Amino acid sequence: MDKLKEKFIEKARVENDNVKKFIKENGDKKFGEYTLAQIYGGMHGITGLITETSKLDPEEGIRFRGYSIPELREKLPKAPNGTEPLPEGIFYLMLMGELPTAADVNELTNNWARRSIVPRHVFDTLDSLPVNTHPMTEFSIGVMSMQTESLFTSAYAKGINKKDYWDYVYEDSMNLIARLPRVAAYIYRRKYKNNEHIEPDPKLDWAANLAHMLGYDMPDVYKLMRLYLTIHADHEGGNASAHATHLVGSTLSDPYLAFAGGMNALAGPLHGLANQEVVKWIYELRKNLGGGLPTKEQIAEYIKKTLAAGRVVPGYGHAVLRKTDPRFTAQQDFFTKYIKKDDLCEIVQMIYEVAPPILQATGKIKNPWPNVDAHSGVLLIHYGIVEYDYYTVLFGVSRALGVLASLIWDRVLGFPIERPGSTTTSMLQKKFGLTVA
Repeated sequence: MDKLKEKFIEKARVENDNVKKFIKENGDKKFGEYTLAQIYGGMHGITGLITETSKLDPEEGIRFRGYSIPELREKLPKAPNGTEPLPEGIFYLMLMGELPTAADVNELTNNWARRSIVPRHVFDTLDSLPVNTHPMTEFSIGVMSMQTESLFTSAYAKGINKKDYWDYVYEDSMNLIARLPRVAAYIYRRKYKNNEHIEPDPKLDWAANLAHMLGYDMPDVYKLMRLYLTIHADHEGGNASAHATHLVGSTLSDPYLAFAGGMNALAGPLHGLANQEVVKWIYELRKNLGGGLPTKEQIAEYIKKTLAAGRVVPGYGHAVLRKTDPRFTAQQDFFTKYIKKDDLCEIVQMIYEVAPPILQATGKIKNPWPNVDAHSGVLLIHYGIVEYDYYTVLFGVSRALGVLASLIWDRVLGFPIERPGSTTTSMLQKKFGLTVA
């Protein structure tokens, strides 16, 4: 170990202890409208963004332009003979602030189909990567390689009125959304299916076409993909991927650069990668309990051992929600309606029954209820999409709908570059006349 690192470690240990003590003793003190604990705690609960597309209700879950997920499953247009909403509809709702008609959604499907041709160099870029590259790294690189097509960047270089920024951001966003399923499917087939690719089918809607290009041409997979891409589309502006997209976009980076920033945030284990962690944990649970279908009592003991080992139960807890995530409930409903029997799905149901009271009993967890990640992976596995390290890419395709609709509005409203203030621990201590031994 080098000398600088040795010195840094010693200093870091002392400072870490000081900050923890400072927060414990003074976390409830007000700094403006907020407490010191909020400033140190990831700004949780601090309102500092405008996001028109959706708002997270602690009791009712995510609302898209005021509509809950159960309402949207009922009211949004569906494919012919379909039972789940088309993601085109939720994009229209987030962008326009009103429910679309079937004709509106059909026009949007056709619009994206016309825009969906991906430049050859994007595939060449992906092909240059090692096959063992994580799918989310490939996805981010694929998005970045499409940046050569940015109309905003080209127009800005020539000089445009800032009142027209939104027009080019709109065009870039629409093109990017249209092309994401093709890029996502290419990554999947290259990595897991011997580089054997499937051409898009122009007769299919956006979500069904993604399922088709992945290699899963089954009506129930079409339904699942439509539901999946709808319920993952947005989660107000404070989550990491939405905030990162907004932040990068606020610098007037084009939608490709901004969305890639959001995807790099989504790739974190505390954000979108959580759905991968859930599946890994369930596999570990089943293996440790002898395989097959365990009992509720066995699952409860395994959860207690997980917590005792200092680990979390992935898929449980949420920064804002204080009840079961309606996105979890929507997937639970899909299971009972279309699948009915599947060992992994049944394990998810048993975890749901036994985990909350155990987590609540610790006294350390504000929300012991499942979030969207607790269920999404096992549904995909049921239909043969078993490569769980890929799941976050599907999440990313969906999240594009919300963050890019929001980015268009950022430019329409002329929001400035994001630049919150910051301070230091020593300055806070001086402000309150405090010292930490």
